[in-house]
Amino acid sequence: MFAGRMFTICLESDLHLLRRPVTALSTLPAVGYLLIERGLFRQNTALLGASIWVFVLLGVEGIKTYKANPHFAISTYRIPTWTTPLVVLLFTTALIPNTSLLEASVLALRRDPRLLKIPPYLSTVCVLVGIVWLCLLPLNEYSRHTYISENALLPGQVHTYLGGSEQHVFNAYKHEVQALAESSHEEIAAKLCEIFRSVGLKAATQKYEYQAAGHKVGGENAYAILHAPRGDATEAIVLVAAWTNMDGDLNQSGVALALTLARYFKRWSLWSKDIIILITSDSKAGPQAWVDAYHDEHSSLSAAPLPLKSGALQGVVVLDHALDHRFESIHIVYDGINGQLPNLDLFNSAVHIVNGQMGIGVSLQRMWKHDDSYRARLQTMLRGMVSQGLGHTSGPHSSFIPYHVDAITLQAVGNGWHDEMAMGRCVEGTFRSLNNLLEHFHQSFFFYLLMQSQRFVSIGTYLPSAMLVAVNFTIMAIALWIQSGRPLKPATASTAGDKPPKLEAEVIQHDGMVAVVPKQELATVERKLFLPVVLVVTFHFLGAIPLYIFNNTHQDMLPQTLTFSALANVFLPTLLAILISGYTSLSTHRLVLLHCFSLLLLGMFLATLATLNFSLAFLVGLLAVPLSFVGIPMSVENGDGAPKLSVRRRVLCNAVLHLLSPPAVVWAACKVVGVDAGAVLAEAAFGWKVSGLWTQVVVCCVWWPAWMVAAVIVSPAL
Repeated sequence: MFAGRMFTICLESDLHLLRRPVTALSTLPAVGYLLIERGLFRQNTALLGASIWVFVLLGVEGIKTYKANPHFAISTYRIPTWTTPLVVLLFTTALIPNTSLLEASVLALRRDPRLLKIPPYLSTVCVLVGIVWLCLLPLNEYSRHTYISENALLPGQVHTYLGGSEQHVFNAYKHEVQALAESSHEEIAAKLCEIFRSVGLKAATQKYEYQAAGHKVGGENAYAILHAPRGDATEAIVLVAAWTNMDGDLNQSGVALALTLARYFKRWSLWSKDIIILITSDSKAGPQAWVDAYHDEHSSLSAAPLPLKSGALQGVVVLDHALDHRFESIHIVYDGINGQLPNLDLFNSAVHIVNGQMGIGVSLQRMWKHDDSYRARLQTMLRGMVSQGLGHTSGPHSSFIPYHVDAITLQAVGNGWHDEMAMGRCVEGTFRSLNNLLEHFHQSFFFYLLMQSQRFVSIGTYLPSAMLVAVNFTIMAIALWIQSGRPLKPATASTAGDKPPKLEAEVIQHDGMVAVVPKQELATVERKLFLPVVLVVTFHFLGAIPLYIFNNTHQDMLPQTLTFSALANVFLPTLLAILISGYTSLSTHRLVLLHCFSLLLLGMFLATLATLNFSLAFLVGLLAVPLSFVGIPMSVENGDGAPKLSVRRRVLCNAVLHLLSPPAVVWAACKVVGVDAGAVLAEAAFGWKVSGLWTQVVVCCVWWPAWMVAAVIVSPAL
């Protein structure tokens, strides 16, 4: 036993060091290596003994060095010195061939069929760890207290003066707004421009009209520009008040307060940036038409150009005060289109001014009563993820964020003792902070999850959860690729009289290493890639069909279209399987490759999407997790080349797939939330036509094709 003799020599050479207790631990790597080689890989070669000798010597030197000098100091990082032997081994293995300590074992192990049993469990662990990771984020140990990164903002450091006689001005403007409640868009815009010009501001209007889901949405925006007495018209901040808010209510106090602030700001000479006061006809199409035209990105068929412009937009604050009484708190809305978010400094500045300076309560994600418990934090975070995952317009501010203009909406909610002047002072303080900006927002985070007005997690903390969900598809794709290159197992003996097949072994050499493996495991199968690749690409391009249908169907027909698509998904996989089988045979290896490429693309898409819209990638990834585990099992027993799925497994896979098909998920989500499916799909179609929403692109061209591939693989027709 060469290995045993070498190990004895190693131990004897180390006995003189055992007087030091810490040095005795240097033999543990050799013991562990011996157990792995002899117990797991069952090898006893010269390489084994030499490896033990090297392990012991490096272990002794590593422990001695660690005791004398525990750490290396590189910048602010401290690296343990006991890692030096490991680094030496890695460099030696990379630079000098035939020196790896475990290559011979890996050479024999890489074709071990037992390896294919690991990926399903590893994928399950990745998904579970990703979910647990997300659930840990609300804890104090993983979240952080909000802070201001841009020192120039100085939120809450100035005294606000709005009040007194401005209350009477507000009441007068409110009566004007109420008198125009039933007027046409043109009459409203003309009256607003008249008010703007009466206080000495330049005013203009803009007409727009969009058509989506069979309905036309049009109106006329009115806006005015207050040129900064101390500026050069290169930068501007915007105050927006939509005539009707997101709920369709008349924003009477919000519009009146915007007019009051326009008159109030005109009296001050401290502004270094232009101020634009924008009154839009609605909360979705109006802001989008205006900001598109401001950046010359509008279509002349949908929106008119702007006759007046200012400089680069630095920040936007939206007023939403549809109440006719005093309010209790301010609800800050910050979600943008496609999950984009404003710079966290803008949100933190508003919270600091509203809550810290003015003493007004702050809420977000419609969590009116937040007790800062774990449950409340988790619920707030999940609500934010759902809103960002949907990617829809959550307020007039959403239209500005895709142009890298940071924007938020201040919405008055509840029944309390704060009046309109208190909200006006919040806007004044926020504008005074924005006026201090020396450059565009860039210091703080653009990717974050809020779980309370003063608690957040950044992208570096939450991103691994979505990546773990996405990597489970890649792991299964790699396992399927390995399986596709192996021959099918021959049929085993079925009766007692049959003799089991004789296994032949073969010695293989690679870079000077020697290993003995069964000859059957060395056999390879030529992978025929053309058909699986063509099918996967075709399925993804076919996703453009439901994308076009749902974005161009009349709103009244959208519920029926959703029902029809759900029923079509029940029969379409079987029809496609029959059609493909009539053209060419779908052998086991082709189905495995088809599944492999589908999961590979899905994992790649979701990993990329997670860096842009984490919430959408995480939600779609969770809903698509069953796609990793349906299909041909990792061990196929038949030898005729045809896929073999038990009836029970096939029925179970089909049931799970059809319960989690995209149309079924949309329908079930609408039922649970209590909203009309037609309204949701119409909102998505409007976002596609007007705002550039691409959530349905992910659903139709990423999720649905991967689902269809899995459904075809487990189709009863195969």
